[in-house]
Order: sequence, then structure tokens, then C-alpha cells
Amino acid sequence: MTNATSAGPAAWQDWLGPVEALVREAAEAVMAVYATDFAVRGKGDASPVTEADERAEALILAGLARLAPGVPVVAEEAAAAGRIPDVTGGAFWLVDPLDGTKEFIGRNGEFTVNVALVVDGAPVLGVVLAPALGGAAGTLYAGVVGQGAWRERDGLREPIAARVPPVAGLTVVASRSHGDAAALDAFLAGRPVAALRNAGSSLKLCLVAAGEADCYPRQGRTMEWDIAAGQAVLVAAGGRVVRIDDGQPLRYGKPGFDNPHFAAWGRSAD
Repeated sequence: MTNATSAGPAAWQDWLGPVEALVREAAEAVMAVYATDFAVRGKGDASPVTEADERAEALILAGLARLAPGVPVVAEEAAAAGRIPDVTGGAFWLVDPLDGTKEFIGRNGEFTVNVALVVDGAPVLGVVLAPALGGAAGTLYAGVVGQGAWRERDGLREPIAARVPPVAGLTVVASRSHGDAAALDAFLAGRPVAALRNAGSSLKLCLVAAGEADCYPRQGRTMEWDIAAGQAVLVAAGGRVVRIDDGQPLRYGKPGFDNPHFAAWGRSAD
């Protein structure tokens, strides 16, 4: 894959299977560490990192280099070490080898392995695997913009779609480990809310994509690799991710790779 920018949804669909296989391979490494009494270290920004993050990222980087030589990869741990490629060419991969490290450390199962392809500032392909949820093979979410989104668990693969919010009110999903209750209350003021759920990692975006929630507002710091794969799945399922300040679509390849505050939504009623 050397011309991802000019390729369209049909070609991206062909790349989905190899990326899913690569994510599953990385997840096996994550679960091997999960089964041990692993050590936790702090990075320069005080966020935690484990051997699982590093082993999974190494596998994914090697696999993407084989699959897509010449397409740059921005990966969380490499970026933390200052290894950031030039992504101005129009297409690049975003990798979070273990999103929800705090969930991993807390052993609640709500962590994911994430790979996304970004083309011209927008995620167009995403794979999110929660290896500790939904049976021995975990729960996998995948999507290609223009081709649809899917969930696979217990050996069953089925299409998923974001929903129009019910008349009874929104089901809102919020961060389990990084919540800001006051900011969430302010965002939801005046909106009909039927239920509030908490979840870890990029699973929040996937719940909206699967029609199990309607909105995920995030008013705290996130990085592009945290949400790119989940956003691709959500957009492929008919949803959207927009900036809270101006309602514009969230874009990728920004200097520093920091995200502004955003809200992920299901389908619009109009």
C-alpha cells in the first residue's frame, strides 16, 4: 500500500483483513502480559506504561512496515520517545497499542488495541479490539468509511450502525478513568438524557457506533492515536465526531497530535 491517498473505500476494504490480523497478533502479546504480575512505569508526561504497550507496538510497527512500506506510522510509545515521522504526505497510520492502560492496570478488561489509517486529515479505516471482553477472542470493532462497520465476538461477525437518539433521551457514555463531572453536566444541560454509562478506552466511541449509546463528550486531554480508530468505526457506522467549540469535524495530523475537546454522536435525526 504505497498510494493510500489516491485509493478509495474499495481498496481500504482490502486492507482491513490484514490490519485485523495484525491487531489480533498484538492483542495476544497484550494478554500474555495481562496474565502476569507485570510492572508499571511512568512516562515523561506521568502517564503509565507497561511491557504490554511496548510489545504490542513493536509487533504493529513491524506488521505495518510489511503491509504498507512508505506509509508513515505515528505510534504512542514511539511518539513519547520523540520518534515522529513526517505526516504531511496525505496518509499515515495512527497506532495506540494499548488504549486504556489504567483499565489494563486495574484489570477491568476495558482496554483496547487500536490501529487507524488517516487520509487527508480524516480516519478512513479503523480496527479496535478489546481482547479481554466478549469471549476468548475478545470483541473486535472494525470500519471502513464508505463501506460500513462491523462487530465480531464469539465467532459472530455482524454489521453495526449508529442510531438516531430515542425520543426518551440520550444514552451518554463517559470516561471511566478520566471523567470531569462538572464539565459533563455543563455539556448536557438542557439536553434530554435517559441514561449515563461509563466505559474505558476507545470502547466509548464503539458503543456509539454500535447504537448502544448516542453521545460521548470528551472535555479532557486526548491524543489523536487515542481515538482515530474508534472515530473511523463510528463514521463508517453513520456517526460523527466534532469539535465542541465550533461543531466542525475533528481533523488529524495536527501539530503535537493533541485533540481539542470533542463530542462523538450517533446519527442525526434530520
